Amino acid sequence: MMENLSEIFSDAEAWVGIGLILFFGLITVLKVPGAAAKALDDRASKIQAALDEAQALRDEATVLLNSLRQQRADSERQAAAMIAAAEAEAKRLEAEAKAKLEEQIVRRTALAEQRIKLAEQQATQDVKAAAAELAAAATEQLLIQRLQGRKTDPLIDAALPDLAARLQ
Repeated sequence: MMENLSEIFSDAEAWVGIGLILFFGLITVLKVPGAAAKALDDRASKIQAALDEAQALRDEATVLLNSLRQQRADSERQAAAMIAAAEAEAKRLEAEAKAKLEEQIVRRTALAEQRIKLAEQQATQDVKAAAAELAAAATEQLLIQRLQGRKTDPLIDAALPDLAARLQ
């Protein structure tokens, strides 16, 4: 049996087996599997906490994204309403400006027509005055020519007896 034992101790495979049994015994006595399991459990807890935190952050981001999308939609609606209001105001101002322009054109046309009428009246008066002056000058010239050689005017001489009858 001793021989058998010395054979077992000289065999390398036996030593590997004995070392393996001692290794597993030592690991069990030192509670390495429990510590490893605890370390793995702690690590799993940390990973789960990180995953939970990541999920919470994702949920927050989703809520924020939805809020921003809603704000964007509201802003776009407000911008569209502002543009529509501005276009309506521009059309109203354009119509108002056209009306004012037409009114101003009518007033200026009436004023121009009035000035033209006044100028025509003044020109007519000027022509009548010039014609009267010309007629008076022509009459004066005619009378001067008639009276140059005579001492009395036949028209005046003919009107004097009639004048005497009228005065009585």
